[in-house]
Amino acid sequence: MSQVHKTFSDDEVKQLLKWYEDGIKTKAEVQQSLGIKDSQFYLLLARFRDKPKKFSVAYHRIRATRSLPSVVVKQIRKELEIEHGLIKSSANPVMFFNYAYIRDNVEASTGHKLSAQTVVNYAKRWNYYIEKPKRKAHTREVLTDSVGMLLQHDASSHQWSPYVFRGDGKPQKWSLITTIDDHSRKLLYAEMFERESAWAHILALESVVLSYGIGIQYYSDNHAIFRYVVNRDKGPSAANYQHILGTDDIAPQWKQSVEAAGMKVTYALSPEAKGKIERPYHWLQDRIVRRAARDHVKTIDGIRLILSQEVDRYNNRQVHSTTGEIPAKRFERAIQEDRSCFRPLDVIQARPPVTSTKDIFCLRSERKVNGYGKNSF
Repeated sequence: MSQVHKTFSDDEVKQLLKWYEDGIKTKAEVQQSLGIKDSQFYLLLARFRDKPKKFSVAYHRIRATRSLPSVVVKQIRKELEIEHGLIKSSANPVMFFNYAYIRDNVEASTGHKLSAQTVVNYAKRWNYYIEKPKRKAHTREVLTDSVGMLLQHDASSHQWSPYVFRGDGKPQKWSLITTIDDHSRKLLYAEMFERESAWAHILALESVVLSYGIGIQYYSDNHAIFRYVVNRDKGPSAANYQHILGTDDIAPQWKQSVEAAGMKVTYALSPEAKGKIERPYHWLQDRIVRRAARDHVKTIDGIRLILSQEVDRYNNRQVHSTTGEIPAKRFERAIQEDRSCFRPLDVIQARPPVTSTKDIFCLRSERKVNGYGKNSF
C-alpha cells in the first residue's frame, strides 16, 4: 500500500472503491487499476468504509527513522569538506567525490557502520554532490574456473602525490606494476617503481612465481616491454626496416622470462579487453591519490606504505563487485577445492634447464662468434 500513494491521489482511489461499492466495477477491475493484490484491496476497502470522508492513501511512517549520532554526522561533513578541497585544488587529479572512500574514513574514525548511500544523502543535502558522467555499460564476467589459469599483468605511470616534482618542476611520476588472478581477482603483486622497465616487470614475475607457483598464461597489453610489433618497435638490426622481421619475431626480455618459467603470453587486442585489471587500477589510484594528498606524502616510500595498506584492504576486506566475494577468500576456497593451476617451479624443467631461479628471471643477451673466434654483442 505504500506504493499506491505514489501513483494515485486520494480522490482517484476513493472513486474506484465507490464504483466497486455501487457495483459499477468488479474487485478484479479495481485491483488491476490500482496494481494491488487481495490483502491490500480489502485493507483499503475497510478503511474507506470506516471513514469515507477522511479516507487517504497518504503514507505515514509509524516509527522514526534511525538517526546518526552527532559525532558521525560531523565527521561526514568534515570528510566531505576535505574532499571538496581536493577537487577545487588544481594540483590534485581528483574531479569527483568518492563516497565509498569517505564512508570508510568515517567508519575508521568513529567506529560507526554506515552505507555509502547515507554519505551521498548528506552530500546532496549540503551541496557536496557531483554526479559522475554515465559510462557505456559493459559485461563483467569471470572466464576462468581455477586460480592460476590466467594472470593479468599491467603497469600504470602516474603522479601519485600532488606534492612530488622533478628537478625541472614537472610532476614526478612513478610506475605501479600489478598482477591479478582472473578467477579470484586477487592482486598477487603490486609494487611502486621509480620508473617502468623490463627488469621491474621481471622482478614482478619472479615474485609471483616464487610466492604462488607457475600458472598457465600471462595476459598483457601490447606495450613494447611485453611485445615486439613490426613498424612500431626498432629491431636490433636493419632487418626491421626491411620488414624481414614480423610481429612477435623478437621476444622481449619479459616474455623470454615468462616462457623460460614454463608459461605462455597472450595479448589484449583492445583497451576494453583489459578491463578486469583496469578497474582495480582505478580503485587503487583513486584511493592512493586521495590519501597522499591528505597526508602530504612527498616520497615514494610513503606512497608504497599507502599502496600496501590499500592492497590489503582490496584483497582481504573488500567484496568484489563482479564475484561478490572477498578476493583472498575466493582464492583460498579455490585451492581447497582443488581448483588451482599453480604448480611449483622446477629449474631442471625450465627451458633451457638451469641450476638457479636467477637464470630464469634475468636479462638475456646473445653473443656471436665470428670466423676469427671473437665475441661480439
